[in-house]
Amino acid sequence: MTDTLPPLFGINIHPGADSVQDAFERAAVADRTGLDLIGVQDHPYNRSMLDTWTLLSALAARTERVHVLTNVANLPLRPPAMLAKQAASLDVISGGRVELGIGAGAYWQGIEAYGVPTRSPGEAASAFEEALHVLRGMWDNTTGSFTYQGKFYQVNGARPGPGPVHPIRLWTGALGPRMLRITGRLADGLLISRPYVPPERLPDFNARIDDSAIEAGRAPTDIRRGYNLMGMIELRPDTRRPAGLSEGNLYGTVNDWIEELVHYYRDYRQDTFLFWPVAGDELRQIEVFAQEVAPAVREAVALAPR
Repeated sequence: MTDTLPPLFGINIHPGADSVQDAFERAAVADRTGLDLIGVQDHPYNRSMLDTWTLLSALAARTERVHVLTNVANLPLRPPAMLAKQAASLDVISGGRVELGIGAGAYWQGIEAYGVPTRSPGEAASAFEEALHVLRGMWDNTTGSFTYQGKFYQVNGARPGPGPVHPIRLWTGALGPRMLRITGRLADGLLISRPYVPPERLPDFNARIDDSAIEAGRAPTDIRRGYNLMGMIELRPDTRRPAGLSEGNLYGTVNDWIEELVHYYRDYRQDTFLFWPVAGDELRQIEVFAQEVAPAVREAVALAPR
């Protein structure tokens, strides 16, 4: 088995305009309990959702240790040169706590409504790959200028800066074979969701990333494997699964969750877990995830044979 990185744990926070105080409370719990990451999804065309960068900035200002992550940024609506500037700026402000996840775009009707022409899957993947080069280039050339001439993105002698204060990890929201190959060549991590990518599909995803990484002269462990875990931690014994909870959502007791995450880590090489509560007392579940599930998983995998 390929060596696996030490696990990271975090939560995803919904950017709803009607739940701002709840977002701050969840971030405070994540920061206080030692979680590694706070993720926020990015759907600017959704009228009920706040702008993700604005919310992440506010969450970063209210926390001290936890990293903030776009899960994932809508690339067609966020030009990569400016995205690099935004991420680097927040990294400076937060003291090096920014991680950047980007996606090629999914809901094209909403994207097009904001003035961006629809891209075919091939065009979206090509633009995505160009964007990764632009982001790296902007962060790596903060003492000079940067130029990039692509089909979708051009940077003409920009003078980037300020630079990030720590190496910002680049995550991708990738599903298709080509996007997974791009991830293996150029990214630092993959972010996928259990309802859309069930465990039995993970070996294929890992193999595509590994092969591409090796071809590019990288180690497979250069790329983290992030798993968004939508679901519910059952806090009451002898309780049945709620009727409205879909099969794609993870459900069970604290021990069930510990066992499942250890399984994902040992057998499927998933090393980053973002809890996305969908039912029940969600704030209390976040506390339990941070204080009971995450430490137990860390201990179990630290003792696991390699």
